[in-house]
Amino acid sequence: MKTPTPNVEPGQVWADNDRRSAGRKVRVVEVGATHATVELVDQRGRPARGHEAQQQAEPGRRTRIRLDRFRPTSTGYRLVSDGAK
Repeated sequence: MKTPTPNVEPGQVWADNDRRSAGRKVRVVEVGATHATVELVDQRGRPARGHEAQQQAEPGRRTRIRLDRFRPTSTGYRLVSDGAK
């Protein structure tokens, strides 16, 4: 039996499984009908700045990810932390 993928909720931290983005983690800021708005975070779960923000054009920049990518596949995301509730 497959383990169900958790619902995507604000405050959660997800890690990118794509080996081209090794170590990349994002925090969910907002969830819409088809996409989640996320921000890149550092290893401690804080918004990435400077050299830690390699995947961003500018620090603090947010991006959107389709909700169907939040699943543990080789190009998806895996849940790291539920965040503060």
